[in-house]
Amino acid sequence: MNSALYAGDVVHQRLRPLRHRLRYRVFSLLVDLDELPALAARLRLLSLDRFNLFSIHRRDHGAGEAAGPRAHVERQLQAAGLPVGGAIRLLAMPRILGYAFNPLAVYFCDAPSGGLQAILYEVNNTFGERHSYLIPVAPEQDAPWIEQRCDKRMHVSPFLPLDMHYRFRVRPPGEQLSIGVQTHDAEGAVLLARFSARRVELSDAALLRAFCTHPLLTLKVVGAIHWEALRLWRKGARLHPHPPAPADPVTLVTRNTRDLTP
Repeated sequence: MNSALYAGDVVHQRLRPLRHRLRYRVFSLLVDLDELPALAARLRLLSLDRFNLFSIHRRDHGAGEAAGPRAHVERQLQAAGLPVGGAIRLLAMPRILGYAFNPLAVYFCDAPSGGLQAILYEVNNTFGERHSYLIPVAPEQDAPWIEQRCDKRMHVSPFLPLDMHYRFRVRPPGEQLSIGVQTHDAEGAVLLARFSARRVELSDAALLRAFCTHPLLTLKVVGAIHWEALRLWRKGARLHPHPPAPADPVTLVTRNTRDLTP
């Protein structure tokens, strides 16, 4: 199967106007969306659209529709002029005892003939808003690392303004995986974030170990977000107003990094 578990570390480093750093041990599941029913049938600790120790609910991703995230992602691929029908692998934390929050979920979208053709970054904030960025992978990017960028469209942290852009540096799933996100303003990098992890075969034993070594991880993610926000506020970080969410749920980006959506 293409699906697996990836365990590693998340590191955030704020560079200015004040410095702040955090590091947490986390894990995510990489699930081939076509393998979801088979995974739920094979694994006792992982269920699809129902409660379990671990569960994946299709309405938690994409447009939250009954058809599931694959239909949503394929609509975005078609809107960007890309073919559909290839494998789509979702990297995200599952629900643990019924609860999950993913600040960032990533879809690796293959062409029907094989090979990675696009990455969709699905961003959630703690205000209940979601926005995604679909960026094609340039054909010449056959190196182990993929570099992409786009303008920031949705308010995420109350300590960062909206007038910024993201730079992604991704090592696609293999024995190792890495998702790096740099947040830049006109003067340069402000925030560096990275998830680096190693592949583990997805089994009930691996899930049980992950639960024991990362107990109630998804609750801790939300708790850590608010704890780090309190630390930043006490350091004197400036609060920025919360602008309205973007009208379009997805930003489509061309290969020359210019948005297709207004």
